[in-house]
Amino acid sequence: MYLNCHSYHSLRYGTLSIDDLVSQASSLGISELVLTDINTITGVYEFKKKCEEKGIKPIPGIEMRKGSKLLYITIAKEFAGLEEVNKILTEYNCDGIDLPDRPDLEHNFIIYTLQNKPESLKENEYIGIRQEELNILIRPEFKSLISKMVILQPVTFATKKEYNLHCILRAIDNNTLLSLLPQTETCDKSEYFKSPAFVEEAYKYYPQILQKTKDILAECSFELEFSTPRNKKHYTRTKEDDLKLLTRLTYIGLVRRYGRNNEQANERIEKELKVIDELNFSGYFLITWDIIRYSNRMGFMHVGRGSGANSIVAYCLGITDICPLELDLYFERFLNLNRKSPPDFDIDWSWQERDIILEYIFNRYGKNHVAFCGTNVEFKYRSIIREVGKAFGLPKDELDELSKNPEKVFKDEVVQQVQKYGKLLEKFPNQRSMHPCGILISEEPLTSFTALEMPPKGFPIVQWDMHVAEELGFEKFDILSQRGLGTINDTVKLIEEKRGIKIDIQDTTISKDEKICNEFLSNGNTIGCFYIESPAMRGLLRRLKCDNYKVLVAASSIIRPGVAQSGMMREYIFRHNNPTQFEYFHKVFEEQLGETYGIMVYQEDVIKIALHFGGLSAADGDILRRAMSGKYRSLDALQKVKDNFFESCRELGHSEELSREVYRQIESFAGYSFCKAHSASYAVESYQSLYLKIYYPLEFMVSAINNMGGFYRTEVYVHEAKMSGGQILNPCVNKSESETTIYGNEIYLGLMLLEKVESKIAQLIPQERKKNGEYKSMEDFVKRIPVGIETLQILIFIGAFRFTGIPKNELLLKARVLLGDFKAERRLKTLFEEPMKEFKFPELKRNVFEDAFDEIEILSFPVSCTPFDLLQTKYRGHVMANDLVKYHKREIKMLAYLISRKHVPTKKGTMYFGTWIDVEGNYFDTAHFPSSLEKYSFQGGGCYLLLGIVEVDFHFPTITITKMAKMPFIPDPRYSHDEEKRFEAQEKIKEDVSMTFRKPYPQEHEIGLPRKKNFS
Repeated sequence: MYLNCHSYHSLRYGTLSIDDLVSQASSLGISELVLTDINTITGVYEFKKKCEEKGIKPIPGIEMRKGSKLLYITIAKEFAGLEEVNKILTEYNCDGIDLPDRPDLEHNFIIYTLQNKPESLKENEYIGIRQEELNILIRPEFKSLISKMVILQPVTFATKKEYNLHCILRAIDNNTLLSLLPQTETCDKSEYFKSPAFVEEAYKYYPQILQKTKDILAECSFELEFSTPRNKKHYTRTKEDDLKLLTRLTYIGLVRRYGRNNEQANERIEKELKVIDELNFSGYFLITWDIIRYSNRMGFMHVGRGSGANSIVAYCLGITDICPLELDLYFERFLNLNRKSPPDFDIDWSWQERDIILEYIFNRYGKNHVAFCGTNVEFKYRSIIREVGKAFGLPKDELDELSKNPEKVFKDEVVQQVQKYGKLLEKFPNQRSMHPCGILISEEPLTSFTALEMPPKGFPIVQWDMHVAEELGFEKFDILSQRGLGTINDTVKLIEEKRGIKIDIQDTTISKDEKICNEFLSNGNTIGCFYIESPAMRGLLRRLKCDNYKVLVAASSIIRPGVAQSGMMREYIFRHNNPTQFEYFHKVFEEQLGETYGIMVYQEDVIKIALHFGGLSAADGDILRRAMSGKYRSLDALQKVKDNFFESCRELGHSEELSREVYRQIESFAGYSFCKAHSASYAVESYQSLYLKIYYPLEFMVSAINNMGGFYRTEVYVHEAKMSGGQILNPCVNKSESETTIYGNEIYLGLMLLEKVESKIAQLIPQERKKNGEYKSMEDFVKRIPVGIETLQILIFIGAFRFTGIPKNELLLKARVLLGDFKAERRLKTLFEEPMKEFKFPELKRNVFEDAFDEIEILSFPVSCTPFDLLQTKYRGHVMANDLVKYHKREIKMLAYLISRKHVPTKKGTMYFGTWIDVEGNYFDTAHFPSSLEKYSFQGGGCYLLLGIVEVDFHFPTITITKMAKMPFIPDPRYSHDEEKRFEAQEKIKEDVSMTFRKPYPQEHEIGLPRKKNFS
């Protein structure tokens, strides 16, 4: 009888989660239920599972709407019925084809309302009658239709409070006040669950309607096998041909990677190919190979990472560049006969080339068979407060106050209502979006399982997320992009363009085994390098004196929050530096984790300890693996694993204390750790970056700037280029490109760095120059480039016309004469036909530092001098960064320029870690505890005088700050007669601030981590 139920997947309309919807139905004894979310099947598969758990017959349907207008409700007679409607919705969402007012759907029942019924009804078409409409059925024109009528008891909310929530959602969707929300935009107040007995009583005088409703429900079924493989089955035509091709390609790759007589590699390949064939994944490997082959043909660089790098077959196919034999990576972490869930490859491309790869995939495998996974973007409490507040009509200043202090208790009743409903909306889906990387390539058309949508990014998405995809049997291909790879790729191209040198950067032996690379690595000299440039990572590298590939692989994983949260990052550092001063917890830790000093560093380590120390089953190990990958959603299953672990430990005779400590470490890995192959992939890319930084530092930093850096702002990479011998030059219309470019050791900053210059103008300036020659003068430039006075002034201030030899002051006066009252439509008539009148301009003197302040205003950092040159004080500190290790436990005073600071929560409040450069340009780090920050807080970017105690922790010095003060710049000479503006420029100097809101990491004494076998 419930043919029209909405969940909150009816976005900004429904108020019930699938769980709540099904639970309420169950509590009322309802035995059949139809889910009809608006224009979506997002919740259908979860609905099926939840209903069957509760003994309810699930029936899928869709409520079709055009805007807020209800057209009809479709109810699938069988699974094929969903496919029919999916096709219509896909055409509407992706091709702009209107929804039909009257569809032709063979495998669906179609229900119209009394208000929009067609003149005649087909066999599968009916009219839904609400309880409040029963009184009008006595009219003669309706009596003949009673045999074609069914009960329409929509469900949208559960309680009166949720009806109000529904109205708020509708106001948000319509961007209007609640008080102005039209009634046509909301559902009826009767759209909640009423008991079957109540409904039957209401329709008792119309038994035909009651019976017809029951007949429809009885005729429907929703049969679907979950976990049936649904990816494209074969790359060739058959499974046998797939295996033949995969085998041939693998052995060709074997010769390339290992030579002809590597017995160990041969044995590993045979073993893997057998498992791949048994699990029917030959086609999956070949499709991935095909994508890589296209990428190589295009000259693109890729990185295959994740657990796929455990496979020697993937290595021989060129999908990954990690040798699993070198690092003892076991294939079973990626694929094994006991593993129920499918594997996936994570493959990165440069952010500039990824879309070309995506276009190839969509064209090669067909738009009906390829789509991105969807994802639900949820309402977040802080942002929803603004949305709800606007619906209630709160003014902007109150909304600002409320969003900054969401937990504050307000007396105002309206504000209290906003807070109450804001809390209720938390975690509600707000809109559907694209998974950042997960692509499905299906055997059957995807519309068999979902309607497709077209988000702004231009690639279709399915209406459900990766978790549902996995449950349905789809393995996703993760096609990712990153800026680090873009930097490497661009550097290699730039070196070939500017120096004529070709570098095979994918030959990792030139970087991994390079002596100077390892020296830079151990000193943390890694700014600009993928994954290893952050202050925390550079500090870790120095503490470990990391000077080889295997230690870097471990470092890439122990920096992750899971290992750090357990306290094992600190312990790893200690054991690495003091390998004779600890004992293994248990012999299993020595046997299984000897390479990492008995510490769980990778996901595989957790599984090893769970199986070999905890005695867990392979199935429990797989649940742990998925939890660590962030792919597991069942808390009940994890709790069962935990119970099994402790029970098994007791049976094996382990002490309760040791078992608790081991499980504490296991638990910390959930969702925050790497598998070893993933760390290895990152380490290879880090080495590639580092190699280029060392041997081609200027080209590398230019590429880092053009890829918009990494951890730091552009200024830091400009500084690195300068420290490497580069001459940094401001943009010039005759030398600069849109991007930053290099001529010898001269680096011209790109026009794209001028924020107030439109990107199309930044691109047009070099294009026009290449086409018609250099600009002879500013007047010639203005004739050829359609700029207004504001853009022209920015170019003058930054020195883009310095080739003319005319001072900025004079250029500005000329610009105002040229374009002062200029109208765009007059460009051709005036600029091309009338020569400019010659004026004699007065000679205007400029202060030596005016250019620096112009640069700060436009770029946010000075180019023609350093920030230290602009200080009022001549003091430069008595200790430099390179000497800090000599001052352990001593108080020092330094003058430094702030690069970045990281917020870190502690039990006593907020603290920060700062990164700075001294006057010599070298980096150092500081720690600022809450007690210090109370009196001496950060005051934005700029130079500071620092006083503190040096603490050298395993080769890495940090200054614990006791006092600090921001040092003033000289007055801005451009505003010598304007007191208010003389110190404005200093406020435009930037800093990098990273915020973390995780729980505080425990201190060493809080863990009480044993280094001796003192467990009872």
